[in-house]
Amino acid sequence: MAGRYAVGKRANALCDRCGQPYKLNKLKEITVNDSRTNLLVCTSCWEPEHPQNKQGKYLVDDPQALREPRPDASELVASRNIQYGWRPVGIVGLNSTLQVTSAIGAVTITTS
Repeated sequence: MAGRYAVGKRANALCDRCGQPYKLNKLKEITVNDSRTNLLVCTSCWEPEHPQNKQGKYLVDDPQALREPRPDASELVASRNIQYGWRPVGIVGLNSTLQVTSAIGAVTITTS
């Protein structure tokens, strides 16, 4: 025959976190990763388990790439007549319409 426990309506216990006395039936148990830790704390010290502790427990499928992607139709139309840069993306072959812009300035130095 298994041993039985008393009801403990008037039993007192100490909070395992703050050390203050409380009724035993008012204390809550802390769990980590859905495992019991056997720590009883008061309602002001108790906090729910953080969801970040459950990483890896649930399968998460978050695909980023598309299967057989197609370019935007507006990109295929020659919307840009002037292209800047060296070997820009999108130029096929050597017949590009690159435009170069440069400027020369002057620097004046005065000493006293």
